[in-house]
Amino acid sequence: MIYNRLQRSLAVALLAAVPVVGSVYAVNAVYAATPAEKPPYPTPNTYSSAWSLKFEHSLPKRIVVEIPGQKLSQAFWYMTYTVTNKTDRELSWLPTFEFLTEDGKVIQSDGKDIPAVVYEQIKARERKQFLEPASKVAGTIRLGEAQAKDSVAIWKEPALELGHFSIFVSGLSGEVRQFKKVDGNLVELKTGADFKDVKENLVILRKTLQLNFFINGDDVYPGEDEVNENAEVWVMR
Repeated sequence: MIYNRLQRSLAVALLAAVPVVGSVYAVNAVYAATPAEKPPYPTPNTYSSAWSLKFEHSLPKRIVVEIPGQKLSQAFWYMTYTVTNKTDRELSWLPTFEFLTEDGKVIQSDGKDIPAVVYEQIKARERKQFLEPASKVAGTIRLGEAQAKDSVAIWKEPALELGHFSIFVSGLSGEVRQFKKVDGNLVELKTGADFKDVKENLVILRKTLQLNFFINGDDVYPGEDEVNENAEVWVMR
């Protein structure tokens, strides 16, 4: 199949290998399925009894920060968000935010290489009174709008020209499914007998929110071009 630039970019956004138990990799593959055709990769259940958190987010933004002790300023991307527990019980909020570039590079948010001054400047720019670092909002999330948590995911800028990119947010749903790898295919484990002799072939996939974005022309004036939001989708990864 021949892709144009847009289709190639979306393919990269959807094709992401993620390490799981036993160093096995789970893949969200690109596939043009007809409405009646089942995709050849695991997808979230249409009707699920698993808990789910309400998640609201801003568009990703670029910020350039002067880092103490460094001669040159550094560029970062960030996305503010609010997470609310509207279920019937307290839950653990232990999210991950992964930034997937057009060329397939995956960047974890809020790493040890993100200086505290970056968060401080983001909070000052956004003027959000209750914004807290990701490390402080992780943990128990209580019920109701009044207990909602405001935070921000931060990444070092991976490239001046981003084009298409995606952000994967995990920890929003309790839907988890387990598979074993058989001859390159994933076979779902549903009974105790299915788990016999799985060992290193075990693959664990979690329901994850995929946010998709596109920027035109940001290689010339990075940070000044509009960030366009494409359709979001739930995936298993």
